[in-house]
Amino acid sequence: MTAHAETRAEAAQRWAALTLMQQLGNVGSEVERAIRAHESGNAARFDNALDRALELFQFTIADERWRGSKRREILRAREEFCRLFFDPTVSPDSGDGLRRYFLAFATAARR
Repeated sequence: MTAHAETRAEAAQRWAALTLMQQLGNVGSEVERAIRAHESGNAARFDNALDRALELFQFTIADERWRGSKRREILRAREEFCRLFFDPTVSPDSGDGLRRYFLAFATAARR
């Protein structure tokens, strides 16, 4: 196992210790970073935030605690996140809806 793979495995293990609210609040932070970088035209920051957000989505989807409707909702959120950047028919202000969606999780996780 490479050092990077060990780091990823450790990150996945730490991620699994978080609640769903904490996980989605953290995903939301990366979603926000990606949206801001995209809006400002900073390609390098966008690429990094996009990669990290997708990695955190994947950790959350892989968490065996989230099955059924919870997993479907996580998958749907990831789909909407990707559509925001890669579907030319999506309105740019759709990012505002994603921001509100994830802000609710971040707020709940802090309580």
